[in-house]
Amino acid sequence: MQRDTFRLRGDSPGTARSLRLFRYGTPGQGPKIYLQAGLHADEMPGVLVLHHLMTLLDNAEPQVTGEVLVVPAANPVGLGQWGYQRPLGRQEAGTLNNFNRGFADLAALTGDGLEHRLTGDCATNRDLIRAAFRAASARLCREARTDTGQLQALLLHHSCDADYVLDLHCDHRAVLHLYTSPARPADTDLLCRATGAQLALIQDISGGHAFDEAHSAPWLLLQRRFAGRYPIPDACFATTLEYRGQFDVADATALQDAQNLMTFLAAIGALQGWDEAPRHPAAPCYPLGGAAEVFAPHAGVVTWQAAPGDRVQAGETLGHVTDAASRRRSPLPAPCDGMMFRAELWPSCLRGASLAHVAGENVLRDGDLLSD
Repeated sequence: MQRDTFRLRGDSPGTARSLRLFRYGTPGQGPKIYLQAGLHADEMPGVLVLHHLMTLLDNAEPQVTGEVLVVPAANPVGLGQWGYQRPLGRQEAGTLNNFNRGFADLAALTGDGLEHRLTGDCATNRDLIRAAFRAASARLCREARTDTGQLQALLLHHSCDADYVLDLHCDHRAVLHLYTSPARPADTDLLCRATGAQLALIQDISGGHAFDEAHSAPWLLLQRRFAGRYPIPDACFATTLEYRGQFDVADATALQDAQNLMTFLAAIGALQGWDEAPRHPAAPCYPLGGAAEVFAPHAGVVTWQAAPGDRVQAGETLGHVTDAASRRRSPLPAPCDGMMFRAELWPSCLRGASLAHVAGENVLRDGDLLSD
């Protein structure tokens, strides 16, 4: 195992931060897999999962047949930003920008330069595009004007040529689920059966330039640009894995999740000598546009009758909002048939607040599908 440390330049006098990356295996001898956690720095389940995964990889180092890169704490900027004795984590304190939005569009940065270099061979084009991605992201690293900009560029630079990109997150209260594109359904199914994800939300481009789509969307956009002229593969399977809720942090659970990731690594040819096979049932794959929100009709105290993971029908009462001051109590009806897969953490709410999501089979919304 090799550990690399990358220094952020510091936005203010006397400050310094660093990003640590751990490498297993040998470049070029198998698939390249990139895993990170803590990009939202208030989400700790994935950070603990990768801690246990690295211990497993330490012991299995001779059996690593691919190249596995692990960034267990991907946001040193956010980890230091607290307010009112709570981690802020999700949004940068100075700008309120979401740390998992606004990653660079590699297709836009490289498309013109690729115009006269691509060939009729799909594998050759894959390698040319990856080289162009590395060069563009290296330039972003040099030109970044803030620590957050440099951090985003560094993360992208070390992952942009990977075959698989797994970005580990969590929700407030949720079942294990994932977000990915429709490009590689066999890998989506394999990851669900390996990890135990109960739901896959599928969208080619969700809007917002999140980290996972900064890797999958460029291949789609270049395919559209060069359609009919040059063959371009879906060369990166990228996903956001939501490891349940913010308080689902326990060593026993994280160790099992790490073992499940080892099962996935073995199944995609990055690891030998791991006997476990994917053993979880296949998960439903629903369109991200079919994930409908449940909103608070007024302010008050939120109580739930349904829980994440429950199957519900449209109109079914999921819970209530109670305004004790006026004694008003309102039901929260399910917006569609499907699975209630997440709910907000706080038992209080303001009028109009998003309280939960129900994922169904039918597309109900389009445009920018990710909330900040």
